[in-house]
Amino acid sequence: MAAASAASQGRWQDHRAGVPYREGAEVPSTELEHSFEIAAPPEEVFAHLAEPSHYVGLSPLVVAVRNVRRDGGTVHYTAVERFRFLGVVRHDNLIDVTLAAASDGLPHSAEVSGEVRSPGGVRMSYRFVIDRAGAGSVVTDTLRLRTPLGLLRFAASQARKVQRSRARVLTNRLTRPA
Repeated sequence: MAAASAASQGRWQDHRAGVPYREGAEVPSTELEHSFEIAAPPEEVFAHLAEPSHYVGLSPLVVAVRNVRRDGGTVHYTAVERFRFLGVVRHDNLIDVTLAAASDGLPHSAEVSGEVRSPGGVRMSYRFVIDRAGAGSVVTDTLRLRTPLGLLRFAASQARKVQRSRARVLTNRLTRPA
């Protein structure tokens, strides 16, 4: 499995549909899926994705993680996403994140999933499925976005960039020097 090409081996699916939102209203939604190989066993990938502090830099938008609260197998925290508009204006978007990590399938498979709630009304469900592939893993990163009218295209564009970047960064972080 070639670590250098891991992020480029992804496959994308984009499904557009309306899903129930507040009080029965329909809102735009989409689902994005990106799969990639990584030369690290599922245990290492799972441990990395199950820890909120590791998301700083794993997503190019997340610059800080605050207020981490653990409740059994669930973790709640606030992530700080930093956007720059026109290269000058900075906006820090505080998002509420819930993370659940299921390791009961290790050493063969594991899952990390959760919900993200943004002040702009963007809601995202996420799921990482980690499956053993030889000495390494295949990670399937699935995002389900629900947005107010007019925000889906921007949110989906940002989410695609994050998925691609996350594959590259995770691969680099977990690849051991030869």
